[in-house]
Amino acid sequence: MNHKIHPAVQDLLLRDAASVAGIEKLRFFPLVAESGKGTVLVEPGGRELLDFSSSWTAGGLGYGHPIVTKAIIDAATNPPGFGGISAIHPDLVKFAELLISIVPGADDRRVYIGNTGSDANDVVLRACIINTGKPRVITFENSYHGGIGLAMGVSGVHVGTNAAAATGATFVPYPDPFRPHLGDIDTSVADILATIERELQKGGVACLIMEPIQSDGGLIVPPLGFLKSVASLCQKYETLFICDEVKVGLGRTGILHAFQRDEVIPDIVTFGKMLGGGLPLSAAIGPARILDGPTGSALMTAAGNPICVAAGRAALEVILSDDLASQADRAGQRIREKFAIYVAEFGIQDVVGEVRGHGLSLGIDLVTDLQTRNRNADLARKTVYRAWELGVVVYYVGTNVLEVTPPLTIQDHEIDQGMRIIAQAISDAKAGLISDAMIADFAGW
Repeated sequence: MNHKIHPAVQDLLLRDAASVAGIEKLRFFPLVAESGKGTVLVEPGGRELLDFSSSWTAGGLGYGHPIVTKAIIDAATNPPGFGGISAIHPDLVKFAELLISIVPGADDRRVYIGNTGSDANDVVLRACIINTGKPRVITFENSYHGGIGLAMGVSGVHVGTNAAAATGATFVPYPDPFRPHLGDIDTSVADILATIERELQKGGVACLIMEPIQSDGGLIVPPLGFLKSVASLCQKYETLFICDEVKVGLGRTGILHAFQRDEVIPDIVTFGKMLGGGLPLSAAIGPARILDGPTGSALMTAAGNPICVAAGRAALEVILSDDLASQADRAGQRIREKFAIYVAEFGIQDVVGEVRGHGLSLGIDLVTDLQTRNRNADLARKTVYRAWELGVVVYYVGTNVLEVTPPLTIQDHEIDQGMRIIAQAISDAKAGLISDAMIADFAGW
């Protein structure tokens, strides 16, 4: 039985279509939420949904976290201005100092504080090019580093669809153990590393930017040791190594920083999404020689504003004091265990190619069959729609991979309920309960 949309939801959908720019929409189903608490979103009319996306990880502490909420209210009650570009306020300095203290690296570092992961990556990419005098950037196919400027131009998911490649950008394959581009993962990794070294040998490369898990490209987890090999090549050729932790950092993968799994210390690390506790906030931590100038070359009036910074400090303190990294690790193991049980219960083993990831950054790869491992994009589109009907918010990435990234504060009973619904949604979509017409208005990626 299909879900009947509440009249209040339908009204807002129509008003949204007539007023909000389509250029900023990425819609998978008719989700309208008027409130949220913890892992739960509430639609007009009172229907509750478990959010297994946590707003693309921006809600990584859940909705309405009391400590973050108090910090926001306190900061908004008596704010020392509303920006950080021309005035200093105590929380801005304390926030930067806290980030330097928790991110491993050299002594002489600075922190750029911005609004989104997109601007953090854009700023550091430009700073690397300007301050090294080198024009080139190495990046990866199907990567995502932002939706603006240079960050967009080095994002593989954008290039070739709605954006041109940035001048000087070189794209190399990302190692995919489930679908290695040369048929064997060891051979593929060797080929990728050789390609990177050839590009570095050509000279003129300011930096290499990489996600430790390629999230929007399909929740691809590189083989252990790959990041370390890339970082070593960058060091050998005196090229800055940027690790984009915007979507997978700050405890989500079961450790504080995803790059630590490979025992790597990047030159520059970028954060966003969960960093602001739900408010727009981003950061980049890197060498002073890169981030200290030119003065005024990355100006945004509201960047570093006391309300977002207060939320960021509170969010970091919760992540650290509650050891949410360990909690994410345990929750991720439970998700895998429960989902395996539900896969057998619903008889969907033939279309679940792989469950991969770390902690609460997990991907369910849907396939047409286990032999060819062909991506089942149609099933993914219909599954996320059916999951919404049944009461779970989950999106797909890489055309066919369900991205499971609930809040780090998710409870065991929510895991059990949510993963059973996701398994049922796969089964129902496979059985044809969702028609092409039902999803026609939701283009997704």
